[in-house]
Amino acid sequence: MEELRTPFKVTAGRFLRSVRIFISSEVGGAAKLLTASLVILFFAINALNVLNSFVGRNFMTAIADRHVSEFARQAIFYLAVFAGSTIVSVYARFSEERLALLWRDFLTRRAVKLYLTDGAFYRLDVSGELSHPDQRISEDIRAFTVTTLSFLLMIFSSGLTIVSFSGVLLSINPVLFAVAFLYAACGSLLTIRLGRSLIKLNYDQLDKEASFRAGLIQARENAERVMLSGSEPQMKSFLGSQLDDLIANFRVMTSVNRDVGFFTTGYNWLIQIIPALIIAPAFFRGDIEFGVITQSAAAFAMLVGAFSLIINQFKSISNFAAVVARLSTLLEAIENSQQRNRSEIQIDDTSEGLSYEKLTILSERDGSALLQELSIAIPSRARVLVTCAREEQGSALFRATAGVAYPGSGRILRPAGEGIRFLPQQPYFPSSTLRQLIAPPDAGTEVKAERISMLLAEFGLERISNAGGFQQEVEWHTFLTPKEQCLLMLASLSIAKPRVIFLEGTEAIVGWDQLFQIMTRFADDGIACVHIGSAAKRSSYDAILDLDDDGAGQWKTPYRRANGGDAQRAD
Repeated sequence: MEELRTPFKVTAGRFLRSVRIFISSEVGGAAKLLTASLVILFFAINALNVLNSFVGRNFMTAIADRHVSEFARQAIFYLAVFAGSTIVSVYARFSEERLALLWRDFLTRRAVKLYLTDGAFYRLDVSGELSHPDQRISEDIRAFTVTTLSFLLMIFSSGLTIVSFSGVLLSINPVLFAVAFLYAACGSLLTIRLGRSLIKLNYDQLDKEASFRAGLIQARENAERVMLSGSEPQMKSFLGSQLDDLIANFRVMTSVNRDVGFFTTGYNWLIQIIPALIIAPAFFRGDIEFGVITQSAAAFAMLVGAFSLIINQFKSISNFAAVVARLSTLLEAIENSQQRNRSEIQIDDTSEGLSYEKLTILSERDGSALLQELSIAIPSRARVLVTCAREEQGSALFRATAGVAYPGSGRILRPAGEGIRFLPQQPYFPSSTLRQLIAPPDAGTEVKAERISMLLAEFGLERISNAGGFQQEVEWHTFLTPKEQCLLMLASLSIAKPRVIFLEGTEAIVGWDQLFQIMTRFADDGIACVHIGSAAKRSSYDAILDLDDDGAGQWKTPYRRANGGDAQRAD
C-alpha cells in the first residue's frame, strides 16, 4: 500500500489546476452559469437570515409586551420570511447538486481517458505502485466534487454570515462579538490538535475498504475455480484478514472521533448559554428589550457557527483531505508510468503497413536478446507465420508491437489507431450488447442485423444470436467459451477491416483448419495476418519468420498463393 506522501503544496496546486481545467472546458459555460446562480442564491439566503433575526426579535418582544396586533403582524412577516428562505434554500441545493454532477461527469471522463491512454492502466497494474485506481476514479472523484463544492459554498456562506452578523452583534454588544471570535478560534485550534490523525486514518480506510471489496469480487469472478480446487478455506482466510485489517483501522478512527466528539459537543452546547450570560444583566437593568436576548442568541450562534467551520466539519474535512491526496497520488502515478514507458524502441504510427527496422528486444528477466536487428516488412494481404525457439520471443514481439515497453532498440512502424488489431490467446470482452461488440460506434456505417446474423453463422456462432437479441447487455466472458470468444473477436475484425491483424497462439484455441480459412478470408479482403504459432502447416503461409534461440530472425517467402487461395511452393 502506498504512503500518503504527496506534499500539500503539490496537492493544492493540482486541485487549483483541476478547477481551472473544468472552468475552461467545453462545459465551463454551464459551470459558470450555475456558479453565478449559487452566489446570488447565497446572498439571498444570508439577507433572509439577517431579516429573520430582526423579525424574530420583534416577534418575541410583542409576546413579552402582550401586543396582540403587533404579534399578528410579526407572525405574518415570520411566515413570509420562512417561505422565502425555503424556496431560496431548495433552489440553492438543487443548483449545488447540478454543478457537482457536472463537475463529476467532466472529471471522471477525463480521468478515464488518462487512465486508458498509452497503456497507463496496464503499467500501473504491472508495477503495483498504486492500489485500487478503480475506486479512486469512481468513488473518490464523486466524493471530491461533492465535498469540494460543499466546502467552497460553506466558506462563502460563512464569510457572508460573518460580515452580516458581525454588524448585528456589534450593535448589540461589542464584547459579545469579541467573545464569539475568541471562542471559535480556541475551539478550532483544539479540534485540529485532537483530530489531526484522522486524515491518515481516512486515507488508509478507503484503501482497506477497496481491498475487501476487491476480494469479494475476486471470489465471485473465480467461483467455479475456487469450488473445484477446494480453495474455500484459503479464500475465507484471505477475506477474514482483509476484514480484520479494515475493522482495526476503523476502531482507531472511532476512538479519535470519540475524543473530538467530547470536545465539539460541549463546545456547541455552550454556544446556547454564553449570549444570555453576557446580555441578561442589561435586560435586568432595563437597558434592552426582551427580544434582544433572543436576537443576540441567534446572531451569536450564527457568527460562532461561521467562525467554527473547522470544528463543525472536521470529520468531513479530514475525509476530504484524504480523498484529495488519493486523487493527487493517482495523477502522480499516471504521470510516472508515462515517464517509465519511454523506451529506446521507437513506435511510428504513421505507416500504411507493419514493418520493423533493426528491432532488438531484450528479456526483462535476464537481459538476454530475444530479437536481434530484425528488419522486415509485412506485405499486404500476406499470411505470415512467426515461429519461436523460445516461448518468450513470441510474447515479446506481440506485446512490443502492441506498444508495451520493452528494453531494446530499433523502430516499429505500424498503422495508426484501429489500423492494426491484436488478438491474444485470451481476448477480453466487456459487458455490452452484441451489436456493440460486432459493430462498435466508431466503426462508421450502421451494420444491419441481417448482416450480423450472417456473419455469426459464417463463423459458427449461431447460438450467440439467441443471447438476448442485439440490444441486450451480456457478460460475454462468462457466456462464451474460449473458442467462441476468439471467433467472435475475429468476426468483429471482419467488419472493422484493419490493415494488419496480429494473432498469438490462436490455432490452439480455434483449431488450425478453421483459423486458416479465416486468415484466407482476411487476405482476400486485403488484410495482412501475422500469426505467432506452431511450425505445423508451414506450407499454408505466404511467408515465415523463424526466430532462432539467439534472437536472429530468418525471413522466408518460399510459397505463393494460387488462384484458389492455397499456397504452392515457388520455383
